[in-house]
Amino acid sequence: MLQFIHLLKDVLKIFIIFTGCTLLFYFGLRLMNEEYDQLHRYDEPDGKAVKVFQWEDERLLERLTIFFRLGE
Repeated sequence: MLQFIHLLKDVLKIFIIFTGCTLLFYFGLRLMNEEYDQLHRYDEPDGKAVKVFQWEDERLLERLTIFFRLGE
């Protein structure tokens, strides 16, 4: 009977530690998610930002052949 009580106590300790670590991980992920949700990734950049992409007039067929040739 005494051995059963020690086993039950050990199982309870492991369960409490596992539950605590799981809750810590869960709420840590929620905090990180809230932090990144507040970021506006598509805002205009500040400072001396340079636009690196300009649309060039290319034919659609030519763009498709480049797409299929490069495998992108």
